[in-house]
Amino acid sequence: MQRREFIAGLVGSAALPIMARAQAPKLPVIGYLNSESLQTAQQYFDAFHRGLAETDYAEGRNVAIEYRWALGENDLVPALAAELVSRQVTVIVTNNTPTSLAARAATQTIPTVFLVGSDPVLIGLVPSLNRPAGNLTGVSILNTYVIGKRLQLLHELVPAATLIAFLANPTIPFLQVPRPRSFRTPPAYSVLNC
Repeated sequence: MQRREFIAGLVGSAALPIMARAQAPKLPVIGYLNSESLQTAQQYFDAFHRGLAETDYAEGRNVAIEYRWALGENDLVPALAAELVSRQVTVIVTNNTPTSLAARAATQTIPTVFLVGSDPVLIGLVPSLNRPAGNLTGVSILNTYVIGKRLQLLHELVPAATLIAFLANPTIPFLQVPRPRSFRTPPAYSVLNC
């Protein structure tokens, strides 16, 4: 074997892994935006990965995931959402009202899947439940509609209570408490005197 053939073969074999990586298809990227930390949101994080596995997705195998954690600092959420948009992720997944609203403000083109505990129409995420339109869709637990009932049940369980407090995170500016017709609920951040 001549020296030139040997060197050409060596260079060619060294370049094969690089060429194979260059030809590998680019993985879709999920932008995972969470207002908490991994430690406080572990059960939701695990459920997210179980859901991916149920649909035959695995991180690193056929999907990449960019994680952004606000660590309980809701004022960081808009910048984290903008960062995911600048990374041109394929889809954004959010975990609550502040992250969902930040994603909506950051992009009107990247599909966003949200999980919120309030009415997505009331907070302005989607124009209607049956036709969400735009780039947002998701799941709403609608647990804000039962706050009044919860207070009513608490008052029935402890009738001697003269003061019942409703605690809320004051860094969530979009917290709204709908008032069911059957029971009056206090406005957010206030105290109910019974």
